[in-house]
Amino acid sequence: MSTATNKPYLISIGLEVHVQLNTQSKMFCSCPARYGDEPNTLTCPVCLGLPGAMPVLNLGAIKRTIRSGLMLGCETPPIVKWDRKSYFYPDMPKNYQITQFDLPLCEGGGVPLYDLAYPKEVQKNIPCPGKVIALTRIHLEEDVAKSTHHSAYSTIDFNRAGTPLMEIVSEPDITTPDEAFAYLNSLRQILVYAGVSDADMEKGQMRCDVNVSLRPEGQQELGSKVELKNLNSMSAVRRSLYYEIERQGEALDKQETIVQSTRRWDDAIGETRLMRTKEDAHDYRYLPDPDLLPLHTSDLVAEASQDLPELPHQKVARFEQDYGITHYDASVLASSQNLADYYEQAAAGASSAKKVANWVINNLLAVLNERAIQISDCPLSADKLRELVDLVEAGQVSNTQAKEVFALLLDAPDKSPAQIAKEKGFEPADSSEVAAFIDQAIAANPGPAGEVTDGNDKAINFLTGQVMKLSRGKANPKQVSEGIIARLRS
Repeated sequence: MSTATNKPYLISIGLEVHVQLNTQSKMFCSCPARYGDEPNTLTCPVCLGLPGAMPVLNLGAIKRTIRSGLMLGCETPPIVKWDRKSYFYPDMPKNYQITQFDLPLCEGGGVPLYDLAYPKEVQKNIPCPGKVIALTRIHLEEDVAKSTHHSAYSTIDFNRAGTPLMEIVSEPDITTPDEAFAYLNSLRQILVYAGVSDADMEKGQMRCDVNVSLRPEGQQELGSKVELKNLNSMSAVRRSLYYEIERQGEALDKQETIVQSTRRWDDAIGETRLMRTKEDAHDYRYLPDPDLLPLHTSDLVAEASQDLPELPHQKVARFEQDYGITHYDASVLASSQNLADYYEQAAAGASSAKKVANWVINNLLAVLNERAIQISDCPLSADKLRELVDLVEAGQVSNTQAKEVFALLLDAPDKSPAQIAKEKGFEPADSSEVAAFIDQAIAANPGPAGEVTDGNDKAINFLTGQVMKLSRGKANPKQVSEGIIARLRS
């Protein structure tokens, strides 16, 4: 509900997300589907729209779309078909786009909004936790070329033209810009888990159009829809929605009519600008593509159903159960497929999977973020992180010493944690030395010692710290605490 204007309004937001699929070839031809090649080098008569060129379906793209639909709880009709959508733009030389109209590959389903997918400042106070945004459909089509507008002219790169493009259309169930942000993050996470796309918005692999409307409280019919274009980041989607909701709310306050239209988001000035009044479906003059036969899908759905990976929330639940970690820690570790894989390898056979989770989240991720390194390029192997945690748990090094070893391991990946610990002289104190240090700490601190005897556990930490100082960090804190308790409460 909008509260920035004079009157409260109900907000309805729907997203149309376009996702490039990670196939080797384009949707209707054998040209490579790649990013970063020299402009206009990955083309052929089909993707250039030359007369007489015949399209051929990309089976891999169809399978990936069905797989995505299954991951999102969609249904696939037994027969689907392809249609021509009249589309007179310079970046679509055929003057139509091959897409799907009334028989798409996927219908229904929904996207769960994960807590960590919300903006950080919202995560502690999510208005509707566990919300699922319903989907209308997922259809498969061809992407257009890339237009670049210069000061006095424009250029077109047809390398992208014909790339398999999956369009995911939501119901207008989103009610705030923060939910839209969470929707995009959650959807991207699921698609990456599905292995169908990297969904990198910076590379144009995932793009978004936003539909937003406002209506007075009590009105059942949705207000006039305004579509926002030129949104190339999740933060831009969020900012543009805040602006557009404010703009429409102020217009309704003045009893102005909201006209169904398409607006462009100008990120530099933080405003939306009118592009054109919006066409309806009949304006596109859909017709079945005569060059492509309808497709029976039952065998493809059965095949895709046999090989579905875990969904992110399923992985979170398994991490909690199998490794005994908190829901928050499990959510952080499952937020990235590569991070989840790293953690599972490190936790396999570890003396404490929970301690491994702590090291990954609190130490490893902090360093990688500081150095701008992706977890997939982590210089420290999962096996060596496990070895380091095991050294701590075995009492071979203290936590403080382990942090020094950890810092050195990042820049010396060929060495083992035990080797570095030995080079640093981190030999554990023997039991007789530790016992002597405990006696010395108790004698020097009779007050805290008496509190421990009386059952005050907080005082144990103080005495443990004194023993660690006496041992110059070589004693194991856990063993020291147990020794203090045995000495004072036996």
